Amino acid sequence: MLTTREEYNHKKEQLCLQMKQAGTSPVALKKDTSNLFRYRTQKADVRLDVRSFNHVITVDAEKNVAEVEGMTPYEELVKETLKHNRMPAVVPELKSITIGGATTGVGIESSSFKHGLVHETILEMEILLSDSRIVTASPTNEHKDLFFGFANSYGTLGYALKLKVKLIPVKPYVELHHKQYDNAQSYFKDINNICKTQTIDFVDGTIFSENEMYITVGTFNEQAPYVSDYKGRYIYYKSIAKKEIDYVTTSDYIWRWDTDWFWCSKHFLVQNPLVRFFWPQQKLRSTTYWKIRKWAHDSTLAKALLVFQKKQESIVQDVEVPIDHAPEFIEFFHKEIGIKPVWVCPTQICNKDVHYTLFPMKTDTLYINFGFWDVIKSDKPDGYYNKKIEQKVRELNGTKSLYSTSYYSSDVFWMLYNKEEYEKLKNRYDPMHRLNDLYAKCVLKK
Repeated sequence: MLTTREEYNHKKEQLCLQMKQAGTSPVALKKDTSNLFRYRTQKADVRLDVRSFNHVITVDAEKNVAEVEGMTPYEELVKETLKHNRMPAVVPELKSITIGGATTGVGIESSSFKHGLVHETILEMEILLSDSRIVTASPTNEHKDLFFGFANSYGTLGYALKLKVKLIPVKPYVELHHKQYDNAQSYFKDINNICKTQTIDFVDGTIFSENEMYITVGTFNEQAPYVSDYKGRYIYYKSIAKKEIDYVTTSDYIWRWDTDWFWCSKHFLVQNPLVRFFWPQQKLRSTTYWKIRKWAHDSTLAKALLVFQKKQESIVQDVEVPIDHAPEFIEFFHKEIGIKPVWVCPTQICNKDVHYTLFPMKTDTLYINFGFWDVIKSDKPDGYYNKKIEQKVRELNGTKSLYSTSYYSSDVFWMLYNKEEYEKLKNRYDPMHRLNDLYAKCVLKK
């Protein structure tokens, strides 16, 4: 859905006024969407209503740039850019993820080996500060420290109201090649080599077990001999082991993981053929599962039923590990955690001359993002297995995304996420501390 620059400016003025009228009270956002997997109690006195900042403003196919409001879901952004045969350079895998959320958080997808994480595809931002000012942050202006420090700040430095996003040309179809491996060393060696190939457009992988791993390579095509459809009866991740070559539309490729929330839809029984037959196709999407999950968390009845279940630990994490250490990590993961499948997505810093302050990555290193989302039976103290994962990632010089529950001590957290630079940014852009603190928000859940 499009909006005009005039409409955007009007909403912006109203939001600034709301912020100003709140004085020095703590603030947080009032919004409809969230892809955080950590629950927290927000003590903010004022909730800024940003729900209307969910439109695309312009799509410039000639310059390969879109201007978009910060609360716009990628589903809406992609819908507009595909009309111009363009897509954002990196589109996170779930339709409800917002462009602002993926920038202040850490967004990734199978084009990240070529274009980096989502924040590397952002060219400029208009950011609302806690003193009600709106500043434009770019890589070269007076607020470049905020531009490079915004990623991984999770709204604790300011709120992105408008962003300029890099677009790339697309073709109607994506040709997929799934290659099987039974050895982690050769698997990650080939991923490393494939990521040096600039003629391909997408690379990710799926690990089903210690000896069943797949690399999936995608390339844009003008034509396709057939087109597979994974929005209804058929499930994308189950096709990986069955088809060496496959073809999907570009739109279906972008959202291939959303229909079944990767493979997590199994928890809602919709992978059962009978349930799937009667389940409305338009409800096969991550937003449906998210609403059910939220209901289960909030419902008194659902909580009562949990009393009869054996103790479990939720393990929902994405971690980035240097590829040289990837075989060691996955060996540890199979032995100590045992969740299957595991998503694999390579990424690297694409502009070697830049440094994103709060999410440090080496500029000469290819990283492997491991994504795993499930629960396991446990008779251990809360967080036992998550802490093991955090410790192993630290040992291997990796980094953990902060969208889910974390267990770091304050000292360890700030060692990993650059306390000195964060405090400089906080003192400049939120000196009254009206916005939350990063550690409190991401670990203490306050």
